[in-house]
Amino acid sequence: MAGGKMKKDKPQRGSSSAASNPHFQGGISFHKSKGQHILKNPLLVDSIVQKSGIKSTDVILEIGPGTGNLTKKLLEAGKSVIAVELDPRMVLELQRRFQGTPLSNRLKVIQGDVLKCDLPYFDICVANIPYQISSPLTFKLLAHRPLFRAAVIMFQREFAMRLVAQPGDTLYCRLSVNTQLLARVSHLLKVGKNNFRPPPKVDSSVVRIEPRGPLTPVNFKEWDGLVRICFNRKNKTIGSIFRQKSVLNILEKNYRTLQALQFSEKAPSDDMEMALDVSTLGESFGDLSMDADDGNDDDDIEMDDGDTKRAEFKEKVLAVLKEGNFEEKRSSKLAQADFMHLLSLFNKAGIHFS
Repeated sequence: MAGGKMKKDKPQRGSSSAASNPHFQGGISFHKSKGQHILKNPLLVDSIVQKSGIKSTDVILEIGPGTGNLTKKLLEAGKSVIAVELDPRMVLELQRRFQGTPLSNRLKVIQGDVLKCDLPYFDICVANIPYQISSPLTFKLLAHRPLFRAAVIMFQREFAMRLVAQPGDTLYCRLSVNTQLLARVSHLLKVGKNNFRPPPKVDSSVVRIEPRGPLTPVNFKEWDGLVRICFNRKNKTIGSIFRQKSVLNILEKNYRTLQALQFSEKAPSDDMEMALDVSTLGESFGDLSMDADDGNDDDDIEMDDGDTKRAEFKEKVLAVLKEGNFEEKRSSKLAQADFMHLLSLFNKAGIHFS
């Protein structure tokens, strides 16, 4: 509905009427391939609106409104609703549903892909989204300016639990760290698959995301470079991770390149153009298995110490870890402040991640 490419669906035999297909509402068929799962439980819709904390003066952004079950409640609760919908059939249905009613003047419908269109000003986002756009949408919203008050979004259950996971939790991962760098995240309620038409294959959860402001003064490309490396094998020790040949090769290449350019490091607060590149943090979350970890500390080739320059660089990296007492720590247990401290120690030593 709100994101992804639209495909023309071939009509199936025996599905000529809405009555013969359970995935119809008002003569419109829903397509699972496009993430079209419409909330059918009115009590759940009421609960989501209530937990959103909508004010009567709020401009509300809704993504993937479908046939408008949630839209109606949002219009009744706030000042106005901006609904972004990809499917032209749903756009027409939405317009027909509210045409001639007192609510029509307070609804603006934007037809298009929410990941590609420019979003207008809004106070709060409330949405039941196609799950395949969960990560890019989350970080697009967090990059939006001016900052909004909150986003209350329905996610796939496991994705939601990764968003709210804390250090030491099984699902704590790069997604958790990057999201919580930018926002306060809380779990609101669990939603069973039978609350949707058609029912998805997985259960869902509603999460509240409140952007932090002002932004943490950090170069987000540097930050994400460090976090990617640390969570590639999150249950290994940090010392083991940074002894890997592949990791040392990347860091040494960056180090030599910056030396050749006579790189002069800026303080993060002086480089806000880089710091505002929030969308960097949302890249490459293609699926929920974004943090591979087989628990084996012996499967990676460590840097060969035969080359003097390489050996010296390896010792430089290990000295940073020793200074911060990070050698025996594990990414799965580190908090935001720990990653920030580790990044500052590396940068102080002239070692960079972007």
